[in-house]
Amino acid sequence: MRTRLAQNDMESRTNIKLTDYYATSDLSLAAAIALFFPLEAVDRINPSKSQFLFKRNEHLDQLIENFWRNELTVEPQAYFNQIKAIKSRLYTEKY
Repeated sequence: MRTRLAQNDMESRTNIKLTDYYATSDLSLAAAIALFFPLEAVDRINPSKSQFLFKRNEHLDQLIENFWRNELTVEPQAYFNQIKAIKSRLYTEKY
């Protein structure tokens, strides 16, 4: 029930359809995705947990699958910088 309320609240605050977005709370996955797709929003479910939202498209699912299969190749420095950028956005944006 809490998730449904959070989703409804997110939809009403930003006027977006969550079905058009992929959400993950995994920072390492979010950083990998953000190297290829823009991070659209950060949904703060509660003070200790956030979800990163990415606009869905036909290539996103393949990228996620490659990530979990350890088949995604990225430049290490770019990946590290992306983690830092996402953390910065996570901790500096207000609710």
